[in-house]
Amino acid sequence: MDADQNDTHAFDPKLLEILVCPLTKTNLDYDRDAQELISKAAKLAYPIRNGIPIMLPDEARELEG
Repeated sequence: MDADQNDTHAFDPKLLEILVCPLTKTNLDYDRDAQELISKAAKLAYPIRNGIPIMLPDEARELEG
């Protein structure tokens, strides 16, 4: 189901004001299409599942480049 159609599990972008990368303590970018929070400093993408950011480095996807 598309995130736009499932408002009960939508990520609130206002959380970006308080969430930081657990490894680098830097700000995160929200990738709405991929449903991930991106840490450019750590080169990791943290998944968002059912509207909840999973801020565990072991669950994050490594970014290339």
